Amino acid sequence: MIFFRFVALTCLLPATIAAQDSDTDPSVKDVSRLTNLPHVYINTFNGRSITSKENYVYARMWYVDEDDNVQFFDSLEIRGRGNSTWNMAKKPYKLKFQKKAKLLGKGYANTKKWTMLANHGDKTLIRNAVTSLMGERAGLKFNPAAKFVDFTLNDQYVGNYQISDQVDVRPHRVNIFEQDYPLTDESDITGGYLLEADGFGDFHYSSYWDDETQSYLPPDGFGTAHTVPIRIHYPDADELDQRQTDYIRSFVQQFEQRLFADDFADPESGYRQNVDSMSLANWYLCTEMSGNVDGFFSLYFYKEQQDDHLFWGPLWDYDIAYNNDNRTRSGTANTERQLMCNDGYGNARVWIQRMWEDPWFAKLINRRYTEILDGGIEDYLNAKIDSLAELLDASQQLNYQRWGINVRTLRERVLYSTYNQYIADLRTYLNRHLPYLQTTFASMLPEEPDTPEDPDDPDDPKDPDDSITPDFPADATLYYAISNAGAGTFIDVLADDDAICANARDEESESQQWQIIPLANGYRYIVNRATGYALSDPTEGEPTATTLTGTQLTLAEGDSLDIRQQWNIVAQTGDRYNFINRFSHHGANLSGGRHDNGTPVLSYTSDGRDGGSNNRMWYIQAVGEVEEPDDPTVGIDDLASLDYALAYDPLSGRLHFGSDNLSDLRFPVRVYDRSGRLLQTFRACDGTSLSALPRGLYLVTWEFEGRRHTVKLTR
Repeated sequence: MIFFRFVALTCLLPATIAAQDSDTDPSVKDVSRLTNLPHVYINTFNGRSITSKENYVYARMWYVDEDDNVQFFDSLEIRGRGNSTWNMAKKPYKLKFQKKAKLLGKGYANTKKWTMLANHGDKTLIRNAVTSLMGERAGLKFNPAAKFVDFTLNDQYVGNYQISDQVDVRPHRVNIFEQDYPLTDESDITGGYLLEADGFGDFHYSSYWDDETQSYLPPDGFGTAHTVPIRIHYPDADELDQRQTDYIRSFVQQFEQRLFADDFADPESGYRQNVDSMSLANWYLCTEMSGNVDGFFSLYFYKEQQDDHLFWGPLWDYDIAYNNDNRTRSGTANTERQLMCNDGYGNARVWIQRMWEDPWFAKLINRRYTEILDGGIEDYLNAKIDSLAELLDASQQLNYQRWGINVRTLRERVLYSTYNQYIADLRTYLNRHLPYLQTTFASMLPEEPDTPEDPDDPDDPKDPDDSITPDFPADATLYYAISNAGAGTFIDVLADDDAICANARDEESESQQWQIIPLANGYRYIVNRATGYALSDPTEGEPTATTLTGTQLTLAEGDSLDIRQQWNIVAQTGDRYNFINRFSHHGANLSGGRHDNGTPVLSYTSDGRDGGSNNRMWYIQAVGEVEEPDDPTVGIDDLASLDYALAYDPLSGRLHFGSDNLSDLRFPVRVYDRSGRLLQTFRACDGTSLSALPRGLYLVTWEFEGRRHTVKLTR
């Protein structure tokens, strides 16, 4: 079965809402869809009004899906949510079910709490959904899922709503380590933490805010030396221990101290030691691409256990973004030609402003933005806007019959008389704003001309020609085994954590088999057969060929555009090769040249000894052929008998598997074009995005429990 997050049906069904006698089964209610969208009916007990953001009201819910199936939920709870949006006529709500519910189907969260976003200040109704798709396209790890529905409350139609994840720590949401509760003396309190730079600063009492009226409440926030208010969302306030508060406050303050120190740009002693550079770049670029004036007023970030980095995201609350707010700090409402780090709101802006003073950050942002633009983000977002507008067409008409389309509800910058004009305004903003960002980012690069010692810096967008002449004639139709020239052991994977090691030869082990795929720039993209993941160098900081060495190589979700996953295979004498990483300029080195199984393979010095050190040189031998995709042998219906299912969302391009035990699905999945050319590999439990691929027919293949499966997919 293939599941779709957004399904558009052509028929429009009349509404029938009949009140039931008190003696009848409460689950029986005549309900149907009003448009092509699913419909949510909620009746509070005794018709009680929802007047609070703190106090829940008991209710019943009937959910009519795209196929007109009705699901009944008894005794759920509903309350208000939001800040300024709660004061609007069309109000947002928070739902809490008695039992966990998969409102969006397999592959999405199974949890009690969901949000009903009204999007009342956004006349397109889709800015939050578009931003989630942008985050997914840019590579952010956690992006709130969403489904548009029509909503009837207490037998009164109230409009088009968006069922969405809320930002909390759960599988398929912000899936970070969940700490012990209650804590013990042995508990590890280094993570996970979900935090928000929350401009409202209305968290409970802390010594920073010194609000005596809240002194009886447990603290769930703190402020930094640069007056950035930080709310702790996880652990939850009623489970938060003072030891956890003290730890995460100290960690964030350490990051900020390093950021504003004199040596802040130093790769080892500066702030880079405490930031995950890729999530930072992706989150920041989405904030600027969307023109979210509150992007620094409400900024989510998180910390994993036993990891000294802050990770950035998810993106949340973007209904006033994309030029939909009539105020900015500069006094100019039109944000087409503004940077949010300068003209947006929120004290967290000082963090990014300081980072722009670091040449490394300027290069990072320019390089990553160029990759995103080259990946077709503008065409992608325009296509998604059009798809969503078509999907919502009938529903938005009903919504604006109820609320009016040319009435200012929050701070809309412009008002139009038709829905299509609002959609056109959104498209126009992106089409004008994205080129402006490219020019502006480039103007902020430091002047660092090439030198004879460094003629071609791959991190410098002013040096776009970074192609090389390959030494190794890689054949993407073959699997290779890679053995160390000294120890004779083979590059392998530690199953528990995807770290790269060397083991004795096992001819049956697919984890010792690698597909070496040529890239157009001469580099090689190296994919492990067993996992579907790519060989990557996770070195932090701004390394040179001889600095910041010693990090163990690892596997990462495949992305051939990621320069950490691009390798220069350099020929030495005697059919031996060095593997030099494009990002770090380091070579793959067998630690100590040891013969022991499990010996780490490190990102290590690359210099004049590359051709003389056996630890740095490797033999490459073909050990088998990559299977060509068969004719489809398993249809979509055949998958229904298995305990998992393949799901493809044509709107976002997301391809993934759904299962109650998703973490057990660790087999590699391969995507081929119709000519049989391998395009992507990924692990089933992780999924992938096909959004960068052109429209057409593709084959998806995998093996599970000894059986080969192939499914056709039209994108």
